[in-house]
Amino acid sequence: MSTFDQDNKTGKNHTGVNANWPVKFLTATSIIGDDVLNEKDEKIGVIKDVMLDIRRGIIEYVVVESSGFLGFNDRLFALPFAVLKIKQSKKAFVIENGSELLKKAPGFDKAHWPETNSHNYAQAEGFWDISFMGPNAGSSF
Repeated sequence: MSTFDQDNKTGKNHTGVNANWPVKFLTATSIIGDDVLNEKDEKIGVIKDVMLDIRRGIIEYVVVESSGFLGFNDRLFALPFAVLKIKQSKKAFVIENGSELLKKAPGFDKAHWPETNSHNYAQAEGFWDISFMGPNAGSSF
């Protein structure tokens, strides 16, 4: 019996503790709550949610929450997953120029998430220079 078959039958990983190294697969629930850092390893936010396009079977965007002073003025951002780079040693994600990026990026209201209602979110498409948020971002999707 192969170790793969043994793994599936026993639920024990026979290929060592780092079988997913370098990281290739993560569950959505395992990254929700992970810190988002800038290039200086300073925390600039936290992954709040992962939005899936169920018709195409892809991650449409990742929701990052950036806290304001004492929890006031929290802002949510819809970021293309591609801007996040994993930093496994910190169990976090890094955004290059993240502090500056979040200062300029369009945020959204907690009650009106992009692609989940009819509210317009066209500024995100222009900001990211790609169409990643479907019809609510003004794309021809």
